[in-house]
Amino acid sequence: MLQSIIHMLPETIRNIIERIPSSIIQNIEEIRIRENRPLEIGYSGKYSFISSQGRMLNSSMEAYLPTHQDILRLLNIVTNHSMYTIEEELKRGYITVKGGHRIGLSGRTILEHGFVKQIRDVSSFNIRIAREVIGVGKQVLPFIMDVQRKTVHHTLIISAPQLGKTTLLRDLSRMISYGSWNNQVTWDGLKVGIVDERSEIAACYKGVPHFDVGPRTDVLDSCPKAEGMMMLIRSMSPDVLIVDEIGREEDVKAIHEAVHAGIRVITTSHALNLEDIKNRPVLKHLYAQGIFSRYIVLSRRYGIGTVEAILDSQGKQLNQKTIEDVRG
Repeated sequence: MLQSIIHMLPETIRNIIERIPSSIIQNIEEIRIRENRPLEIGYSGKYSFISSQGRMLNSSMEAYLPTHQDILRLLNIVTNHSMYTIEEELKRGYITVKGGHRIGLSGRTILEHGFVKQIRDVSSFNIRIAREVIGVGKQVLPFIMDVQRKTVHHTLIISAPQLGKTTLLRDLSRMISYGSWNNQVTWDGLKVGIVDERSEIAACYKGVPHFDVGPRTDVLDSCPKAEGMMMLIRSMSPDVLIVDEIGREEDVKAIHEAVHAGIRVITTSHALNLEDIKNRPVLKHLYAQGIFSRYIVLSRRYGIGTVEAILDSQGKQLNQKTIEDVRG
């Protein structure tokens, strides 16, 4: 997936990145480009500065310092030479580009009535590399299957940033849509609706998903979560709704609407564990009401996307025997 972003980099930085050892290039998660400050990459849970020859450095002293021209060229490339056309995205501090890669920006903000209207004088970029990992949901799917109703449980995936929530969400969509139930049951795939506010789950380009999210999946791209959920409920009659990073009151209201309409919801939230969810003002009500019957907690213990725990609605750890007992 890195190749789909390499061509967007200024030539100076592109040449440097291409000199990095291939074993590391394959695992790059972030490229951080800051004007007149050391070029840096994140890979396999680690960070390293990069020299102009593509050498990995622990110290910033010999690292390449992106110039003002590098910054201007990158900004022109990612905005297609028109800041105006992506003004709404810039308000949120990031741009999503073809391939589902998200480019964060920082610089001087312009305010209007106390809210961010625009980012000007951009001086920093954080390029987050999106990757499709087919099969990552295989170990999780048996635990979220509702065998009696031939569907899935309402599920919340919990982790800190960049630990694989979206990757897992994407693969679960694919498996549920195809009906890839690990040969344990015989019912067909379900209709899936994805609200992809940041264009990261399906990596849509001109409305068409570039990641495999399944043959029975409909995607609302670049749409606010709460509004998108309501639109899909009204228009596409999904069996399962998938949405990333809930946390606002309007998100919770939309989830309630989906649940009352008989639609299963799989979503994610930034948190370290279930205790964090219980303490967050908005999400704690979903826990108290027992909306989610499955919680999946991810960590980096054995690498990105480690499944730390799978819990039921009461926070009790599930194991294989529990699942076998439920199946009868």
